[in-house]
Amino acid sequence: MPSDILIALATYNELDNLPSLVEAISDQLPAADVLVVDDNSPDGTGAWCDQFAEQHPWFRCLHRQGKQGLGTAARLTMQTAIDQGYQWLVTMDADWSHDPEHLIALVEAAQQTDVAVGSRYITGGRIEEWPWYRRLVSRALNTLSCRMLRLPIADASGAFRVYRVAKLHEIPLQSLQATGYSYLEELAWHLNRAQATFDEVPIVFRDRQAGQSKANLREAWNKLTTILRLGLKKGGRR
Repeated sequence: MPSDILIALATYNELDNLPSLVEAISDQLPAADVLVVDDNSPDGTGAWCDQFAEQHPWFRCLHRQGKQGLGTAARLTMQTAIDQGYQWLVTMDADWSHDPEHLIALVEAAQQTDVAVGSRYITGGRIEEWPWYRRLVSRALNTLSCRMLRLPIADASGAFRVYRVAKLHEIPLQSLQATGYSYLEELAWHLNRAQATFDEVPIVFRDRQAGQSKANLREAWNKLTTILRLGLKKGGRR
């Protein structure tokens, strides 16, 4: 029988981060299953996953042929959680920017809501080790998305979330268009329109421990266009 909780990690060149992160996740939630979606990482991330999975039945890896984007990886994990009967899906970054020490609080919050969001922008939440310009761009885009999309949360762009899988089943996953980071706003928009309930838990967001960030100006532009595309549609809940 599978665990009730599936923790999903999308990876591309995260070999320096993933082993210690998976160990810390297991320490916090030993009953949870972990699923990695790896986009053919040239640094050997996928090979490590296969070796680790041989000894740990709660750990699996799905391999894709190349970089297909965070949004498509998220859709794959959501569909997997639905098809395999999990109750909760946890998504988090694979670079240690999301500390597993927040997992228990997020999962506990999810027992009373449809979406529990690890928030940088509520009391008790914060960002560490980012330069001022990244903070400014992130805060500006986040404020814009929350207002234009009428989202009942303060942090719409963070990936550290716990979803009630039954609620994800109500979302037309095939209609999600964003392939990069902006899938987060698009998914929240769809969930809000589906009458999902939200709660936020403060987290400390830190810069990645090792490797290179995948965020860039192109991702920021894609996020802006996604916000505008959705904001021009009929807003609010159904």
